[in-house]
Amino acid sequence: MDFQSTPPAGGDPVHALSEDTWRDVIAAMDRTYSELVDYQNLLERQNQELDEIRGFMASVLASVSDLLIVVDTARLIERTGGAIATILGTTSDPAPGSKLADLLEPHARDMLFAVLDQVIRDRQPRMVEVEFATADGPTPLEVSVSPRLDTRGRSRGVVLVGRPVGELRSAYRELEASHMALQQAQARLVQQEKMASLGHLVAGVAHELNNPISFVYANTHALEKYTARFETYFDAVQAGTSRPELVALREELRLDRTVSNLREAIRGAKEGAERVRDIVEDLRRLSAGGGGEPVPFDLVTTARTAADWVRRGTKTPVEIVFDSDPVVQAYGTPGPVQQIVMNLVQNAIDALADAKDARIVLTVEKSEGQAVLRVADNGPGIDADKAISIFDPFFTTKPVGKGTGLGLSISHRTAEENNGSLTLLRTGAEGSTFELTLPLSEGA
Repeated sequence: MDFQSTPPAGGDPVHALSEDTWRDVIAAMDRTYSELVDYQNLLERQNQELDEIRGFMASVLASVSDLLIVVDTARLIERTGGAIATILGTTSDPAPGSKLADLLEPHARDMLFAVLDQVIRDRQPRMVEVEFATADGPTPLEVSVSPRLDTRGRSRGVVLVGRPVGELRSAYRELEASHMALQQAQARLVQQEKMASLGHLVAGVAHELNNPISFVYANTHALEKYTARFETYFDAVQAGTSRPELVALREELRLDRTVSNLREAIRGAKEGAERVRDIVEDLRRLSAGGGGEPVPFDLVTTARTAADWVRRGTKTPVEIVFDSDPVVQAYGTPGPVQQIVMNLVQNAIDALADAKDARIVLTVEKSEGQAVLRVADNGPGIDADKAISIFDPFFTTKPVGKGTGLGLSISHRTAEENNGSLTLLRTGAEGSTFELTLPLSEGA
């Protein structure tokens, strides 16, 4: 079927349009209509998403407990949010277009405006304390001033976020009080751990001092008895007793044997006193090295002294073996290092409480420019899941009431304070080995 146009009146006739032409026109109209429908659906979806975003942002701004003010470069308010009305003590938020200066105390305006100019100029956020005019009078606020940039990165103003300083100071005081309480609790626990170590030390000292003191006391008692015999003989000489009677008295008192025993008693008392002197000297070195400046010291001697003190105070039958160089000059504070060794040896003894043929090997040597001490035991070892936390504060593998879990943590920290390290070198069914490394002294 052909479509022909009707010629207009008074004009030239219009050429007839072909069927293909009309079909193309209708198809183009259909495409245009379809595109308009798709575009309308897209706009509706975007409008819906925009409404959701606006609702979300409005709910977020409404839930913010701080003061929020958006200011343009002319220091006029563009938008507000958060708890601004609550903080300022007003019934409504400041209107857009109002002046920021109207919210401030007069003496605070120049200072804040200078900060605003700096932030707009260099685009770097700043913190400042500003007094706002509120219903309760001048109220200081801790204000964060951040730049607001457009899509091209140009400054369009600033965003102010503030909170009353009173709340911040109150929160800081609470935090400071909590921190102080934590420090006090930590100090008490550290003191408890030190007292536990001191208990082992005192037990060793008491046991070690008891033997030489008892020896000195027994020899002193013998000396008193021998002195009485000589006094009896000298009294007879002073009284003019005849020689035959003196010879008989000498035999009766067994003075010749007493002279020999007297020498032995004096020697024994001297040895006992010297042993007490050595023990006191060890204690003096231990207490004198408890702090102060680092000094060169022999790690071998320090480790031997520490192991001996722990061995004296334990009832666990254990063999302690040294496999070390003659002298290893380390650099640090000897007292704290000695406490580390005592703690490692004591932990090894505790691990060997139920072991047969309990044995601890201490190795001291120089390795790669460091002084190295290893404490190895043949105990049951430490479980893999526990080994990773072995140096954590309050972590312990001992039963409840047998340890605070601070010994290894304090030892680890003490090693680091001496520019060294403390590590669990290995652990397993054949036992555990801890390694302490310290700097060598300059003369080593």
